[in-house]
Amino acid sequence: HQQAKAFYDAFGRKQDRQSFYEDVAIEALIRNGAFDAAGSVLEFGCGTGRFAGRLLEDYLPTDATYVGVDISETMVAIAEERFAPFGKRAEVRRTNGSPKLDFKDATCDRFVSNYVLDLLTFDDINIVLKEAWRILSDGGLLGLTSLTHGFTPGARLVERIWMTAHAICPSLVGGCRPIRLRELVTGPGWHIRYVDRFSNYGVASEVLVAEKVGQSA
Repeated sequence: HQQAKAFYDAFGRKQDRQSFYEDVAIEALIRNGAFDAAGSVLEFGCGTGRFAGRLLEDYLPTDATYVGVDISETMVAIAEERFAPFGKRAEVRRTNGSPKLDFKDATCDRFVSNYVLDLLTFDDINIVLKEAWRILSDGGLLGLTSLTHGFTPGARLVERIWMTAHAICPSLVGGCRPIRLRELVTGPGWHIRYVDRFSNYGVASEVLVAEKVGQSA
């Protein structure tokens, strides 16, 4: 957690430059996340707030609220600056990096996380998913994007290079590595509504939207 904090404190606004491969997946999340019907959004790892700014400006109802959390002081400061025009509709909180979140049960109807789970351990990912289920209201939607494994010749080559760099020094690639969201979001507590993969500039991404159902995650 502290290594991730140190990296993203230094990375700052440069994070927005990753849009060249992230945006194709994020656009798919926006299309399939029914944000126009959302009343409250919680984002785990909000970064610079670029995604939230788009939601608040173009997609969320005017009475909808947004809360983002992030471990990085730098990211929180940038997000606060970006959220200023939205007043009390938008809030950002700094966390200590724990996957446990200080929010009450069933208090939001969208839980989103973009390119964050792929830098966590699998134990932490499982905790975040359980927390998402707990915090979402019945019928609420989980929306995720992440790096995933290459599924085209170009993406497989990029993945090999990426994983070589990760093995040498994880911070060279921001600590991120490919994961398979569809294999992680399982159990009777989730109904998968949308899942797809994209490859942009050789970087493979996965998008998943799941609805909270049942009695447990």
